[in-house]
Amino acid sequence: MLRSMMIGKLHGLRVTGADLHYEGSIALDPDHYEAAGILPNQFVEIWNKATGARISTYVIPGERGSRCCILNGAAARTCQVGDELIIAAKASVNDDELRDFVSRVVTFCAENRVLHRIEHRLARNDSGYSLSVQTDSK
Repeated sequence: MLRSMMIGKLHGLRVTGADLHYEGSIALDPDHYEAAGILPNQFVEIWNKATGARISTYVIPGERGSRCCILNGAAARTCQVGDELIIAAKASVNDDELRDFVSRVVTFCAENRVLHRIEHRLARNDSGYSLSVQTDSK
């Protein structure tokens, strides 16, 4: 059996731009998506906290160090500059891989600077699965 698990999340990232005439995707600062374990061209779910809009697209590298979050193509219609987003990536994981499963969450301040890096570690014990959380503040 495969389970759909959250492997990385960018929580509270603010939109810095939108380009309706680009081919599509979301451009993110590589420092941000790498911290969450997200890869270029990986599909992500995006939830706009301001409007409730939910979309799916893929990540492309923006300029490293720019703290950018730019929605492109049709996705540009789902947001305004300054909107706060949650961006999550998932993976299909088999039960053997769950034994030491880790997901990473990165939280942000209003200027898209990293506030916290949080690691959720799933472990199996005799009574089932347990979750431990470790937070590193920046």
